[in-house]
Amino acid sequence: MPADMNDYFKKKQPNGGGNNKTPNPKPAQGGGSNGGGNGFQAPSWLFAIIAIIAAIIFFKPFTIINSGEVGIKVKTGKFDETPLNAGLHFYIPMIQNIITVNTRMRQVIYSNQANTLEGDNYKSRSTLGSNNLEGGVKQSRAIPVLDKRGLTVNIDLAVQYQIRAESAPKTIEQWGSSWEEKIINSKVREVVRDVIGQYTAEKLPEMRNEIATAIQTKVTQKINSLEGQPVILSAVELRNIELPEKIRKKIEELQAEKQNVNIAEQQKERAKQEAQKNAEIARGEAERNRIVAQGQADKIRIEAEEQAKANALISNSLTPQLLELEQIKTQAKFNDALKVNKDAQIFLTPGGAVPNIWVDAKGKEQRAISAQ
Repeated sequence: MPADMNDYFKKKQPNGGGNNKTPNPKPAQGGGSNGGGNGFQAPSWLFAIIAIIAAIIFFKPFTIINSGEVGIKVKTGKFDETPLNAGLHFYIPMIQNIITVNTRMRQVIYSNQANTLEGDNYKSRSTLGSNNLEGGVKQSRAIPVLDKRGLTVNIDLAVQYQIRAESAPKTIEQWGSSWEEKIINSKVREVVRDVIGQYTAEKLPEMRNEIATAIQTKVTQKINSLEGQPVILSAVELRNIELPEKIRKKIEELQAEKQNVNIAEQQKERAKQEAQKNAEIARGEAERNRIVAQGQADKIRIEAEEQAKANALISNSLTPQLLELEQIKTQAKFNDALKVNKDAQIFLTPGGAVPNIWVDAKGKEQRAISAQ
């Protein structure tokens, strides 16, 4: 445009020309340095990077699988059969999703103890450092079942299990997120009802070991019989059998009576043993006396036999000459006696070979008195 025309239009402005400035100058149009403006225009690639970062933060198209867990990738409702191991995994938001499943050991406790229950059904709590149950412990109410006569009995159980990691995608696809309720809880309750229903309440305490074995065996069989064996069952422990109050009191009374009978039997057995002991002592004493008497009798018999033998030898050895010699010896003794005691009197027994001496001491004493 010619310079004179520019001057013309400047003069036509409301504020006129000269040194007056416009109050609201219009910014220069266009990008970069074109247009003569002093403003900064950001490049388009920077906006793209910011948009990508914002999308990542908002949609978070990744997840971290920890040790003791597996990930299940779901694409438009279809489960990937291969589980994702521990690590960082990406997925496409709104098209894919990753479900994290805990594969550690878990435990469910069926009990009515007030200090282990919260709420109407389950309470979950961390048990790190407690029996290595890093998968957690679930508390459930004791299992109410009917005995053989229809009486209600509460059973306390503890079950340890874990989901099989390699088949976790199929398990979650088939059983859903409530797989524990459908696999563990339902099978355990079913088995407990079947086993307890075979016994009367009075028989349950004394059959405890058999019942515990039957429950563990049947629960294991039922869970292992499921297709693909989705759960690894480690233990099924029978913790307590809670009987009805009247049955419990009756059992206590029977146990007290049985204990009294056992005490009486023990006392009877002790008395019997004591009597047997005394009888053995008496028999031993009698045997000892018999042996002593037999010994004495044998001694007398032996002495008599020996004396008889001696007498026989003496009898066989006697001769008239020996008898005459003995008579002479005896006569000599009499003579010696008469020398000592002149009052001695001698008499002979009929047919006797040896005379007897009798001292008349009384006569001698009387003569002494008369002399006085």
